[in-house]
Amino acid sequence: MHLARSGWVSGLVGVIIFSASLPATRVAVAGFSPMFLTSARAVIAAALAVAALLLLRQARPRRSDLAPLGIVALGVVIGFPLLTALALQHITSARSIVFIGLLPLATAIFGVLRGGERPRPAFWLFSCAGSLIVGLFAWSQTADGTLIGDLLMLAAIILCGLGYAEGAVLSRRLSGWQVISWALAVAAPVMVILAVWTWPVDWTGVTVPVWFGLAYVSVFSMLIGFVFWYRGLALGGIAGVGQLQLLQPFFGLVLAGAVLGEPVAGSMIAVTVLIVACVAGAKRFA
Repeated sequence: MHLARSGWVSGLVGVIIFSASLPATRVAVAGFSPMFLTSARAVIAAALAVAALLLLRQARPRRSDLAPLGIVALGVVIGFPLLTALALQHITSARSIVFIGLLPLATAIFGVLRGGERPRPAFWLFSCAGSLIVGLFAWSQTADGTLIGDLLMLAAIILCGLGYAEGAVLSRRLSGWQVISWALAVAAPVMVILAVWTWPVDWTGVTVPVWFGLAYVSVFSMLIGFVFWYRGLALGGIAGVGQLQLLQPFFGLVLAGAVLGEPVAGSMIAVTVLIVACVAGAKRFA
């Protein structure tokens, strides 16, 4: 019970860290293209991760771990950041929340398929209800969208859910920081090529806030957040702790209001209360 509780706390810390990614990304894209930002943050995080692995003299992963690490890299290092960056060229960020609301459900499904978990039927009721509430709330905020943008977001959610579940399974044996560090190392060659290909020709628009935005998504969103997140999924359960992601859009909106001065509507607070109830119900029956 103590380990499970510790897992939920770690998962919540991870979600809070991820929630600040949206405001930081909004600041960073003022000076960088989405493609360059996606690759650059992965390269920076990989450099830090590899340095930590070498400094602490960590053993190389087993040969049997390479395929799961490749899945993690494909899902959370390359797939989700890249596909969402491409999708946001076709749809609004508000519309993307419709799909982010599906991420906890996708994580739970892959937790069953890849992690061997068996949540009780009531869990799925709360999980689906939470995803539906987030989706309807986001849908009410915008109706702008295109088929290609929606399909890119759907693909991003599927890959991210798979990457979360696969990383959590590995974290049962390896520590969370090792899992994300090795996954970043696996993805590094591809991301270096992408960073060089999308290298900015003009750096005049790269202000101090833009650099801070890049630093946050590189160090916290791509590395430190996953240390807490994978630990939480491994200890508290992939399906259950994964439901904490339902809170991520609302944490992000609050942080956007605090950092960027964007208004926080009263309806958002009401919806957040409902989401907390769904998360609590999912936790009980996971």
